[in-house]
Amino acid sequence: QLQASGGGLVQPGGSLRLSCEASGLRLDNYGIGWFRQAPGKEREGVSCISSGGGTTYYRESVKGRFTISRDNAEKTVYLQMNSLKPEDTAVYYCAAIQIRGYISSCYEASEYDYWGRGTLVTVSS
Repeated sequence: QLQASGGGLVQPGGSLRLSCEASGLRLDNYGIGWFRQAPGKEREGVSCISSGGGTTYYRESVKGRFTISRDNAEKTVYLQMNSLKPEDTAVYYCAAIQIRGYISSCYEASEYDYWGRGTLVTVSS
């Protein structure tokens, strides 16, 4: 019901835009989170956005470089990633949490209701 795409190989300093497309669920009833997992590391939250798009959060290491947005009419959430660094290399996942309206945080991964397959982002020269 969620499908992440847009990953690939990019040089340090480059940009990628990830997309998370939803099917079979009403996206405007859900907050969306982006998570990532690098080889040998635990999954970590990257960013999240409320159902209407009015509230966003970012982990400290991506603030000012990543931007999350959503188009509920298109049932898609985006993660624009600029100034990419090698440490951003990971498989990126999107997930949906059934909360309509304001979100107070990105919440723990275990609280999300739906997960999409990941998309690999590799930042390397």
